Amino acid sequence: MKKQKSLTLAMVAATGLAMASCATSTPPATTDTTATTTTAPAGEAMVKGVGLDVANLDKTADPCQDFFQYASGNWLKNNPIPAAESRWGSFNELADKNNAVMRQILDEAAANTSAVKGSNEQKVGDYYYTAMDSMAIEKAGITPLKPELDRIAAVKDLKGLQALLARHQMLRTGAFFGAYVGQDDKISTQYAVSLYQGGLSLPDRDYYLKDDARSKAIRTAYQTYLTNTFKLAGDNEAAAAKNAATVMRIETRLAKASKARVELRDPYANYNKMTVAEAGKQFPNLGLPTLLATSKLGAAKEVIVGQPTFFKEASTLMKDSPLADLKTYMRWHFVTSMTSALPKSFVAESFRFNQVLSGAKQQQPRWKRMLRATDGALGEAFGQLYVDKAFTPEAKAKALEMVNNLRAAFSEHIQKNTWMSATTKAEAQKKLDAFTVKIGYPDQWKDYSALTISRDSYAQNVINTRIWGFNDNVGKFGKPIDRKEWGMTPPTVNAYYNPSMNEIVFPAGIMQPPFFDPKADDAVNYGGMGAVIGHELTHGFDDQGRQYDAEGNLRDWWTKEDAEKFEARAAIVGAQYNAFSPLDSVFVNGKLTMGENLADLGGLSIAYTALQKQLEGKPKTKIDDLTPEQRFFLAWAQIWRTNARPEYLRQQVMTDPHSPAQFRTNGPLQNMPQFFEAFGCKDDAKMVRAETKRAIIW
Repeated sequence: MKKQKSLTLAMVAATGLAMASCATSTPPATTDTTATTTTAPAGEAMVKGVGLDVANLDKTADPCQDFFQYASGNWLKNNPIPAAESRWGSFNELADKNNAVMRQILDEAAANTSAVKGSNEQKVGDYYYTAMDSMAIEKAGITPLKPELDRIAAVKDLKGLQALLARHQMLRTGAFFGAYVGQDDKISTQYAVSLYQGGLSLPDRDYYLKDDARSKAIRTAYQTYLTNTFKLAGDNEAAAAKNAATVMRIETRLAKASKARVELRDPYANYNKMTVAEAGKQFPNLGLPTLLATSKLGAAKEVIVGQPTFFKEASTLMKDSPLADLKTYMRWHFVTSMTSALPKSFVAESFRFNQVLSGAKQQQPRWKRMLRATDGALGEAFGQLYVDKAFTPEAKAKALEMVNNLRAAFSEHIQKNTWMSATTKAEAQKKLDAFTVKIGYPDQWKDYSALTISRDSYAQNVINTRIWGFNDNVGKFGKPIDRKEWGMTPPTVNAYYNPSMNEIVFPAGIMQPPFFDPKADDAVNYGGMGAVIGHELTHGFDDQGRQYDAEGNLRDWWTKEDAEKFEARAAIVGAQYNAFSPLDSVFVNGKLTMGENLADLGGLSIAYTALQKQLEGKPKTKIDDLTPEQRFFLAWAQIWRTNARPEYLRQQVMTDPHSPAQFRTNGPLQNMPQFFEAFGCKDDAKMVRAETKRAIIW
């Protein structure tokens, strides 16, 4: 569930889960498929459920005081964070199950030396084989990077630096800024060239600028990381220290010019279309004509600049900084972007610094890191092998049924809305009807035939996949919008809403317990996957998504009065979350997390309505001695059960648009009378907000 301006995969602006007409439904499964009857200690028959483990409940806690603790307390106690993790929760558990499947696929592919050359099996197998060949990586040292390091060393002037900058866009090193082809926010039927701020190695601009003790400690650790890495790359002690200071100076300058994350939530402010000629005048030292021509985008007449102030400063920086300093900065970004393909000494330095940020006690095993790397580099080639083993047509059909039911419930919420005018309701309904739904995996897979992967060098494989990915992206320019494209790979445990496509997408990886279990009762599935579906649907109508219309265009379709009413109601949610504190003196940023909080609240409310429609006319049998409504809310809570390290929580509240897990559990419920009723909560309970202070939007 995250809002990001992605520069990888499908290059889309998407709102993901984690950390949407006319509806149809099929008859629900009978009780026989979801439960068995056992004998309770008192001698009474009790229906035992599937999909919700009541052993995770902390029965000593009061659900009306702290539902997060009640629903997951025993699980939290019995599942400490593994040493190699910064947090541990349902997403991690499911990812680990997926990892076991994926590891088997990759081990088999890597062992297969007779795969047809050019096939997905060959490319996936050879990529993973070289990624796991740590002896070859140690032996090669930094030599595989030499051709690109020589390019940097050979630069003699600004013109050469501009050509190098174009090369580094292709190599996705993260230097200076991001350039990519994506849908035009205001003309969603066309692709446009977009430029977006970047160039920082620390997680956020504030890490460079804040003067609190933790920020200073992180900067000190970063200086050590910089210095030690430059030494590993061949610099002597004095040169390494000087180069570390240079990188910090340049990145701090870029940080000062960068917009804060809350400011980046305004899509209109990030839409600054200008001609290439005008961009060349405003940012003369970035060499945009060179960048576009090198990237086969010479036909582009316009660019969309996300943050003009940042690009003006980046241009000035390119002019007034010594050439040697700029080359040092680019060398840093290239080398550290390739850490996984370098000897373990480089990896160890990177991990030592990341420990300060995340609190993880030890490095993850290499197979797990390289599994993610393979998924990131060859996601749809690997994904085809994954879905053959891990995703059934039955799961896809059930998920589609749930989507249709959730969409019907959302439509009902729109029509019964008491604060919105008929005009805006009609536009909202039009947008809801226009949602595209993607489940499991793409209908059309990416073609990797132009990509060369061999068993010669992991570093070269990494470079080849980056260049292929860049060419795949820029190759879309001037062509019709590819509406079959996905922004996540099939094994991903996540989901997203893409406003420009007006689509909700659910990869195969998330279509498993605890989110979705075909054997579980409807209450559990609607509290889990149903709420996830509702969450993504609601993203189309959150503080950002509502600014896009049914066709995916950035266009104001609200009446002035309705927009003001929405903002007033959203402000209530913002204030609620501003008051949440995961650690002493650390508070959630209600503006940064606004979209996700609105999606949680709306998604849960819509999923509850959909469940009630599903249960109409059926006996409300207790399962595990719990009513369907209680199981619904417990299912919601179990998907957010999470233990997190303090370091992780501090970074999360600064950089992540998602609130910490306990507030994702409790926050929406404190506004829901349906929850109060399900657990018999009295008006003075902590989980019950006073009626005048409740947030109700969708």
